[in-house]
Amino acid sequence: MPDPFIDLHTHSSVSDGTERPADLVRAASSAGLDALALTDHDTTAGWDEAIATARTLPMTLLPGLELSTRIGYRSVHVLGYLVDPTHPGLVAETQRIREGRVDRAMRMVERIARDHPVSWQDVIAQASPGATIGRPHIADALVAAGLEADRSAAFRGILHPAAGYYEPHEAPSPLAGVELIRAAGGVPVIAHPAASTRGIVLDERALEDLVEAGLGGLEVDHRENLTHGKRVLLDWADRYGLFVTGSSDYHGTGKPNRLGEHRTAERAFRTIVASATGSEPVVGDGSRLTV
Repeated sequence: MPDPFIDLHTHSSVSDGTERPADLVRAASSAGLDALALTDHDTTAGWDEAIATARTLPMTLLPGLELSTRIGYRSVHVLGYLVDPTHPGLVAETQRIREGRVDRAMRMVERIARDHPVSWQDVIAQASPGATIGRPHIADALVAAGLEADRSAAFRGILHPAAGYYEPHEAPSPLAGVELIRAAGGVPVIAHPAASTRGIVLDERALEDLVEAGLGGLEVDHRENLTHGKRVLLDWADRYGLFVTGSSDYHGTGKPNRLGEHRTAERAFRTIVASATGSEPVVGDGSRLTV
C-alpha cells in the first residue's frame, strides 16, 4: 500500500482560514488525505465541528492548535497536537493571546486609517463570528477596500513592517509555550522554523532548552522554509532525537498553499499519537489510519 497522505498544519475560518472547519475537513477528504490536523491560531473553537464531520469520512483527524509565542520581535509558532482543550492553563493563556491580538490589530488599524480609507468595522466584517482576529483579517479588509490585490500583496505592502504600521503582539516565550502544551497533554512541534521571511527563528541554545522542556519535533517540509534552513533543521532533528513533519499550512483561499503539498511520514504521526495524553485522534468511518 502507498504511504498514508498526512497533512498536519491547516487553518479554518475560526482563525485566519477561509473555510469553516467542516468544509476544511471535507476538502481534505476530497483531496485524498488520510489524516489531517486542524491547527487554528490560539484556539480550539473549531474542534467540535471538525470532529463531527471527520467521523463521517474515511480519514483521521488530529485536533490541535498553533500557539503564538515570541522571542523579542521574532514570532515563533508552536503547533500543539492532541492537547486537552479544557486545560485551565491553556484556556487562560490562549484567551490572553487572543485578546492581545485584538488590541494589537486595533492599534494597527488605527494607524493605517490615518493614511488609508479602512476602519475597524471593515476588519470585523472580514472575520467569522468568534474568530481569532489577526493581521490576515486586516489584509482582507485592505483587499476589500481595493487597497491591495490579495492577502500576499497586503503583507508585502501596507502590512509589511517597513511600511510603519506594524506592531508586535503579546505572547509567551517558546519555552513557556512548549511547557504549556506538554502540561495540557499535547505534543509540541515548532512550525516553519526556517521560513524565508524570518530565517531560522531559534538558535541551537534555545532549541536545547525546548528539547529539555519536551519539544517533540520540527516542521521541516514547508513551502516557506529555505533549503539551507531545512538542512540545519534535519541536522538538529537527528542530533536531538526530534521527529520531522511536512505540512501545507493551508488557509483556503487566504494563501496559495494547497492541501497536502507537503506530507508527514506515518512514523511521525504515530509518535505524536503515542505521546499525547490530552485528547484522542478521531478515526472516521473507513479510515486506513487506525490508532
